[in-house]
Amino acid sequence: MDPCPFVRIVIGNLALKVSESTESGNFCQSKIKLKGFTTQISAVPVILQESDSIENRVHACFSFKKLDFDKLMEKCYVKGRDLSLKIELCAVKRGSSSTTCGWKTGKLLGSVIVKLDLKAVENSIASNKACMIQNGWFAVGGSGSGSGSGICGSQLNVNVRAEPDPRFVFQFDGEPECSPQVFQVNGNVKQPVFTCNFGFRNSGERNLRSRSSLSEPNTSTGCFSTSFTDNKEQSIKERKGWSITIHDLSGSPVAAASMVTPFVASPGTNKVSKSNPGAWLILRPGQGTWKPWGRLEAWRESTGDNLGYRFELIPDGSIDTITLANSTISSKKGGKFSIDIATGATPMTSPNSSFDFSSGSGPGSEPSSTSGSGSWAHLLYRGFIMSSTVDGDGKCSKPEVEVGVQHVTCTEDAAAFVALAAALDLSMDACKSFSQKLRKELRQPDQE
Repeated sequence: MDPCPFVRIVIGNLALKVSESTESGNFCQSKIKLKGFTTQISAVPVILQESDSIENRVHACFSFKKLDFDKLMEKCYVKGRDLSLKIELCAVKRGSSSTTCGWKTGKLLGSVIVKLDLKAVENSIASNKACMIQNGWFAVGGSGSGSGSGICGSQLNVNVRAEPDPRFVFQFDGEPECSPQVFQVNGNVKQPVFTCNFGFRNSGERNLRSRSSLSEPNTSTGCFSTSFTDNKEQSIKERKGWSITIHDLSGSPVAAASMVTPFVASPGTNKVSKSNPGAWLILRPGQGTWKPWGRLEAWRESTGDNLGYRFELIPDGSIDTITLANSTISSKKGGKFSIDIATGATPMTSPNSSFDFSSGSGPGSEPSSTSGSGSWAHLLYRGFIMSSTVDGDGKCSKPEVEVGVQHVTCTEDAAAFVALAAALDLSMDACKSFSQKLRKELRQPDQE
């Protein structure tokens, strides 16, 4: 099945030009706003003249499904409105200094409104090519395409472009603990691609370390066959041993998520704390064994009703990990787990994949210098990796997973992201207060 068409609005190369009376070489903070999206924040360098060097980097990205963008275009045309991007510039405290950019900390320095050419975005989707929307200097407090109020004589350099960003979309047909099917979705078309099998590992295996190789699974619930001494002592305030295995339609296991560190209540509380998070190992099959691909940690934040998480890649044979996500999700309202960064190392492609690295893939990708069967091939790229929806407490959670096409070259690539999405969703339950009883599918027989 073909991937779903998406488009990204990319904002880059921001720089604030001010008068000579203001100290250069500093940074201000920008708040980049687009209606319907979460505000994104980025540092903006301050320069004295247009000829000064401007850093070529991405400051913010907003993504649309083609179907959603088509609806937005129709709405804007019917109402005769423009779609506009608002960039607010603020002074923020840096170090021990009470001023930034020559202004008092926290002061709103000004704002710029940039109109987005919807036709240009539409052309980018149709042609499957990047398209420039705006590029140049906009007056802060002036007139024209960029307008607002703020510092007299200041200008903001803005580069806005549209980039096609096709993605594979997968949808769980039920909650992960209910062992659902997973469908690939494209518009109104759905077809099954994976099945999930949730189960419990032997309690003695909970001390499995993050870099242990695992034997090839015979069944989804028996895939952790390394022998350990059974420890029958169980804490009332711990959740442990959960596992979920992803199978392709032939029944072969293609990815797994195993809870390798129990989710344990901190002393004197009913919550899993950040100082002692629970952890999952995301596994991929390779050369007759299960190999660690990534590690997901989760906990309940001490303030607010939020789930905290951190996801790290585990390079094959390396002692270092690569953090790709570190954020929070509302435990009450839910939200979206996302790996979307401007530059960095992508997840590895399958060692059995025939992917040609010299061909590149996706916007800004570059060929890797590593090669050979079983090697970790890291690509330097700009853009989106994956996202997954997470529903809040008390809601039936059926995660929807989006994965950038440049990161899927075989079934195992997609399955690893599906397993990661399942682990994050299950972490919402694992981090519930221990005063709350979990649904029966998540309770081991000795906890009934």
